[in-house]
Amino acid sequence: MKIKSLFILLMLPIFCSAQTVKTDTLLTPEIGGIKQVIEIKTDDSNKPILLFLSGGPGSSMMNNATPFTNILKSKFTIVQWDQRDAGKTLKLNPSPVQPSVELMEKDTYQVINFLRKELNQEKIYLLGSSWGNVLGFYIVRDHPELLHAYFAVNPVISQLASEKELLEILKVYFKENARASKELASVNIPFKIDEDLFYLRKWLFYKEGKKYATSNDFKKFFLEWSKTWSPAWNEVMNIDLPKTLKKVDCPVYFFVGKNDIQTSTRITKEYFEELNAPKKDLFLFENSGHQIHQDEPEKFQNVIIKTLDKK
Repeated sequence: MKIKSLFILLMLPIFCSAQTVKTDTLLTPEIGGIKQVIEIKTDDSNKPILLFLSGGPGSSMMNNATPFTNILKSKFTIVQWDQRDAGKTLKLNPSPVQPSVELMEKDTYQVINFLRKELNQEKIYLLGSSWGNVLGFYIVRDHPELLHAYFAVNPVISQLASEKELLEILKVYFKENARASKELASVNIPFKIDEDLFYLRKWLFYKEGKKYATSNDFKKFFLEWSKTWSPAWNEVMNIDLPKTLKKVDCPVYFFVGKNDIQTSTRITKEYFEELNAPKKDLFLFENSGHQIHQDEPEKFQNVIIKTLDKK
């Protein structure tokens, strides 16, 4: 009898830990032929997975995620992924080939399947921020069965039209600035050279109060970034979801910043109205531009949690 009781006492921690697995770790699975860094934060791996697809391309949300995930962690297992040639993945191993939209779509699919297996869940919640929506809407289109729902945050919808709209807004705004007017007048859309996109982003960022955008260091950084990413961004310019994705088979929730002119809020609203989805909603963030998760982090998280009640 004593032996049986001792056995039960010894096994009890095992049974308890199986019910609540605490995880806060960096993993480096092989994705697309290279090691890619995935961060998992949870106090219970049975919570649904929420995978963030960072904007950019070439940027990371991993090191600065706490302000816009500290509420979400009560409901989700939070997953950040540094895509190829970005963040910790770039430090670990640069991509041996030029990143393309197709290659990174395949990476995204592999990451999702890795998480499903690692955390033993059939479906995940997926969130794309800006460029991340290029990858996210690919999953929505081709693999909706893997998703509980998709959150499209300041999404890329029709980027060619959006860039044209941005150029006109900046020309009007800077009409009294001779240097800006000259550089913006030189911009070709579709882009012919890397300086076309550079001048658009330079004066967009300057308008938003980022004074560094007119510095030589920023130009050097941006044109270096372009060596890796301008081919992929030129592919993005061909994306036109109103023509190619009129119906989806999973819930989709659009988050748009009222003041966003980088990915046109008008274009996103029009696409939302036309899109056929089993469930959909659009949330307007009155005090946000292109970075909703930074501009209104508390509302951003609470709206995501609110959608759980819509299931």
